[in-house]
Amino acid sequence: MARAKTKEIHDLTQDELEKRLAETKEELFNLRFQNATGQLDNYKRIGELRKDVARVKTILRQRELNEQ
Repeated sequence: MARAKTKEIHDLTQDELEKRLAETKEELFNLRFQNATGQLDNYKRIGELRKDVARVKTILRQRELNEQ
């Protein structure tokens, strides 16, 4: 999965955001596992994924607050 821009994430539906969050968390878990076993080549990707998770969670929270 390529790194997403904030604008692209804002355009996603609620279900798509939740799916993206799950996929990103799974990829992050796999990279952390590779790092622990010494197989990780691209350390930068971990930081990118952490930021993507934060972006998606922020947008989900903003939408939650707007519904109230």
